[in-house]
Amino acid sequence: DVFFKLGLAITLFLTALAFNWTSREKEVYIPENALRLDEEIEVETPRSQQEKPPPPPPPPPTITEVPNTVEVEEDDNLFLDQSIDVETEIVDAPKATQASAPPPPPPPPSEEPEEAPIFKIVEDMPRFAGCENVHKKEERDQCSQQKLLEFIYSNIKYPQLAKETRIEGVVVVQFVVEKDGSITDVKVVRDIGGGCGEEAMRVVKMMPKWIPGKQRGRPVRVLFNLPIRFQLV
Repeated sequence: DVFFKLGLAITLFLTALAFNWTSREKEVYIPENALRLDEEIEVETPRSQQEKPPPPPPPPPTITEVPNTVEVEEDDNLFLDQSIDVETEIVDAPKATQASAPPPPPPPPSEEPEEAPIFKIVEDMPRFAGCENVHKKEERDQCSQQKLLEFIYSNIKYPQLAKETRIEGVVVVQFVVEKDGSITDVKVVRDIGGGCGEEAMRVVKMMPKWIPGKQRGRPVRVLFNLPIRFQLV
């Protein structure tokens, strides 16, 4: 019984002590004027980034109309007395500086005259000179051919190499009889070798002027082929 009473007494004491226990909280001090409810607080709203509008297009250029008339300034002193008396000081007029003239333009390129065509067959074929007194055409042609052969064989020399190698044959020399009868563009178109072609061309270049060929009464350029025979005796 003693322990029971002692335990009960302790329990009652602890219960009474628990009801009488008061916890003291820590006080927080707030100043009176720390926050005034009637005070207006400015709230800065964030500015939204707005795109800048594009600049307006430039105004069109104003066109100033220029009159075509030329105004002449009137000068009242233009028709006044321009005579000079003794006391008038004469001042030399300023010499006009003469600007250097630009160089003349280059002359246009000279156009080369077109070369006259060369005929192979014409109404009047060219012929060797020396038979002008013969009136008939056939007789005149035969006379000219004979004169040509006499000139060729009186000036040609048989090449030594052709003699030693016994070369014989016909060399054909081609040339142009110009409008004035001169001989141009001499070349060998058939050769037999041994120096015969060179010798035939040398003699042809020695020929005097021919009687030029004519077409419709006008002298023209004519291509001529001359065969020359080389034959050993």
